[in-house]
Amino acid sequence: DEQHLSNLVNRLNRQLAQKKPLIPEKFSGTAILRNDQLPTANAQNNSFVSMKGKLRLPVRGELVNRFGSPRERKGIKWNGLFIRAADGNEVKAIASGQVIFAEWIRGFGNFIILDHGNDYMSLYGHNNALVKHVGEKVRGGDTIAVVGNSGGNTQSGLYFELRYKGKPFDPLTWMSIK
Repeated sequence: DEQHLSNLVNRLNRQLAQKKPLIPEKFSGTAILRNDQLPTANAQNNSFVSMKGKLRLPVRGELVNRFGSPRERKGIKWNGLFIRAADGNEVKAIASGQVIFAEWIRGFGNFIILDHGNDYMSLYGHNNALVKHVGEKVRGGDTIAVVGNSGGNTQSGLYFELRYKGKPFDPLTWMSIK
């Protein structure tokens, strides 16, 4: 599933570069963080890079898995975050961008990817429903999906990744959690 997702992101990056039309557990010993503030439309004209450290997580909830932590299967690590959240809560765009993928993907369920320009993407998985469609422009704070547990996930919540040039990096280095 991880390889399938990486291949998808790489294909989308190639399409963006060519400007082609787009095809429509807890950490042991680590306290669980809780996020209670959502993204807003405050910095609409700023570049994505200028918002580093100021972005907010896309849902309210408990951060139960973090980037780089081991997954249940040996040798596999988290490429993003899992935020446990109530089924039906709104998932917000962390910043302005364009929807470049919005459909079901094995292992991640209802999945949406936003392009924020300059090779930055945000990825949102395990949604109950997708609200935005490929090609739509969004602003930070816009509702893009609804929290769920699609794709075989046992808990209700959101899987969230940030990628630069197709490679995942730790979203917490860019977030302000309150």
